[in-house]
Amino acid sequence: MSDVSRIDRAIVAATQQGLPLVPHPYAQVAATVGVDEATVIARLGAMMEKGIIRRIGAAPNHYKLGLVANGMTVWDVDDAQVDELGARVGALDFVTHCYRRPRALPVWPYNLFAMAHGATRAQVREKSARIAEILGSACRASDILFSTEILKKTGLRIAARKESEPSCSD
Repeated sequence: MSDVSRIDRAIVAATQQGLPLVPHPYAQVAATVGVDEATVIARLGAMMEKGIIRRIGAAPNHYKLGLVANGMTVWDVDDAQVDELGARVGALDFVTHCYRRPRALPVWPYNLFAMAHGATRAQVREKSARIAEILGSACRASDILFSTEILKKTGLRIAARKESEPSCSD
């Protein structure tokens, strides 16, 4: 991360566990880092433009929301239509992420993945049926891979560099 400044590192370190749940989270991050709120917002924007940060978004705990049935729906969709149909599937309010992946034939024919959550497996199956309606005849096969355990997901983790540490980009 040679093109990341000391302030950028401090901002990432201050936000890597999530934004503070306060009315003005960027102001609180700014106070922690020792800069003003506008600087935090500008630096985060610049890091996103450079691709250092891909996104800033909410990551709800589905289990605490009562959505304990989580299924990765997988689809064998015609390659000529997968991008357009995938965008439609990804726009559904119950799909938390949707992406295209290469097939691994002959064992794995699926090229479209969409995560759906529900209170029961039956609810996830109902949501999968809604996806199937969108995909129509472009879909040749599908399956649902239900989660069997909770995996802890984390993003980038770095430690803020101390003032005494040298940096070429400060």
